[in-house]
Amino acid sequence: MAEKPTKEGMLQSLRNWGENSVPPTLLATLITAQHARPFQPLPMMFPPVLLFTSYLNLSGYETDAAGITAAWSGLYALLALRRKTGLSKKLSVRGVVRGASLGLCAVNVAGCGLAYVFGRREKEDPTNKV
Repeated sequence: MAEKPTKEGMLQSLRNWGENSVPPTLLATLITAQHARPFQPLPMMFPPVLLFTSYLNLSGYETDAAGITAAWSGLYALLALRRKTGLSKKLSVRGVVRGASLGLCAVNVAGCGLAYVFGRREKEDPTNKV
């Protein structure tokens, strides 16, 4: 009997998003695009940390990288939401990039938070019984 492919649920899709190394890199790119010119030191502390989490993810520490990404994405969202912008600024290219980065922060907090909470730190090794 042929197996039917199962559909992923929304929570599993979010968790897969959180275990991926691309979202923190994309968020770092958007943050750099907004705050590099003119240079703003406080927001520019976020891209190196997010790029480091991508490196951790690729090095095999998916759960830890997801936790760091969720925390720093949430911090950046709080920092970015402090600024009030008018309607005309929201419809500019810079406003669209800001909106995209805030949306990506929200998805990162949800997906990476799930990956961190339900992730496993160590793989079970059947030969290593303590």
